[in-house]
Amino acid sequence: METGDIDRIYRDVPLERIPWNCETPPAALVTLVESGRVRPCTAVDLGCGTGNYARYLAQKGFTVTGIDSSPRAIEIARANAERMSVVCRFVVADLLGDLHEIPWRFDFAFDFEVLHHIFPDRRETYVKNVHSLLHPQALYLSVCFAETDPQFGGVGKYRKTPVGTTLYFSTEEELRALFSRHFTIRDLMTIEVAGKYGTHQAVFALMERT
Repeated sequence: METGDIDRIYRDVPLERIPWNCETPPAALVTLVESGRVRPCTAVDLGCGTGNYARYLAQKGFTVTGIDSSPRAIEIARANAERMSVVCRFVVADLLGDLHEIPWRFDFAFDFEVLHHIFPDRRETYVKNVHSLLHPQALYLSVCFAETDPQFGGVGKYRKTPVGTTLYFSTEEELRALFSRHFTIRDLMTIEVAGKYGTHQAVFALMERT
């Protein structure tokens, strides 16, 4: 998806109608944090949107940077963090660009419902960028919609959503091939994730930077 399309959605669509704008942090992330598998550290929220999950991590003791391509989303994220007295850093940057805006390195990265916005021909660039943001042995969590997901028509690799975006639905095998070139995969499975308009099937991948 083009950067301008995402920014248009944040400017023109009420936040409560943006499918991925959920205030409650996803169970997949909460479980990692509450179990101690991911402990407070320097973390980066890739495609942070309005900063809901970044704020959750900050409140759990993480030092968090949120990155999004939408200036409007980052504007909202900063305002919300200030209003709630939560300390986070938010940066406008294209995750498929050279990331010159991000001079820092992190111990934990996560993207939740971001990768299915990135089509296969650009995913290698994205994964290399994530790799470059991380310290050796840092953990990376990625969760994106699976090809078995019943939503948005329930069939096909490419599906149109009600807000006008087109998503790419992945298999575990595709993501294993993508991630294993740059990361050691610790867990790779298909899970259920809650959404605003129904439950989704999603591929969960937890990795370590090599």
